[in-house]
Amino acid sequence: MRRIINSILIVFTTLLIINNQTYAQLFPTLGGQRVGISTAQFLKIGVGSRASAMGDAFVAISDDASALYWNPAGLVQFADNQVIFSHNTWVVDINHDFLGLVYHLSPMDAVGVSVTSLSMQKMPVTTEFAPTGTGEYFSFGDLAFSLTYSRAMTDKFSFGGTVRYMEETLDKLKMRGVMIDLGTYYWTGLGTSRFAVVVTNFGNQMAPDGDIILFGNRKKSDWQSFSPPTMFRFGFAFEPVYTDKHKLTTSIQLNHPNDNSENVSFGAEYKYDEPLLYSQLFLRGGYKYNADEQDFSLGAGLALSLPFGNIKIDYGYANFSTLGSAHRFTVILGAVL
Repeated sequence: MRRIINSILIVFTTLLIINNQTYAQLFPTLGGQRVGISTAQFLKIGVGSRASAMGDAFVAISDDASALYWNPAGLVQFADNQVIFSHNTWVVDINHDFLGLVYHLSPMDAVGVSVTSLSMQKMPVTTEFAPTGTGEYFSFGDLAFSLTYSRAMTDKFSFGGTVRYMEETLDKLKMRGVMIDLGTYYWTGLGTSRFAVVVTNFGNQMAPDGDIILFGNRKKSDWQSFSPPTMFRFGFAFEPVYTDKHKLTTSIQLNHPNDNSENVSFGAEYKYDEPLLYSQLFLRGGYKYNADEQDFSLGAGLALSLPFGNIKIDYGYANFSTLGSAHRFTVILGAVL
């Protein structure tokens, strides 16, 4: 037990000793000039309390249904069929929800479907001559529908792909687009170490459709097009502690977005397994370096083995430097059919 506690302390002490001045020198803002060049920003919001609590350093773990978002190659890294629902109380009163289903066609093949939704309350319409509101309201929302396939080529290597249709509605304007995710997952054979490479939201530029009437009865129907928020991620994970009752998973991940600077995420998860109670307890933590607004995250989870299958309940907290915080709640139901 002392060895486990010491390993946890080493992981988090390493994160803490890198202060703001140090990481500013290690990770200069080389891509800050790219800010604001992509659209559909809701696709960059992470899915699942577990991944969020681990600082989003999850592509090299991806061993539950949240792999539908993080790494399509991860669908064959677990054996049971799963349903996931995740609710995210995002910043500034925004709700972000995710619903997904993973079904294994065989031990080597799995498919999945998912729906992502972002919504908020209606907002008042304001103009130059009615800055407090005209009495009218407009709405904003996003939807995405995804289909995923994953295959294990060997006992060490798997790959997967996702096709995603997204739709964004801003009052009378609507923007639509199709994009893909590609992911790989590889076990090195050295202990439990593995790494993953993922490219998400790759597609053509998109522009809104629709007309609006400006002041003076002027009509505008021509809109600028923007790229989707393509992201390249490289992750590495391993377990420095792995016993019958105790397991410590650590992960590091490099994130390269097309619309911002590169950043690095660290995450750790401690699992305590109590077979007599058919339960598992999880404690998680993470940190992001050189990421806009976001820094540390924490979370916990509980897994229960029930007669009809397994249930996992997770909570994740993500801190933002000026925008406040985000809270995620996730439920995963699993069963082998």
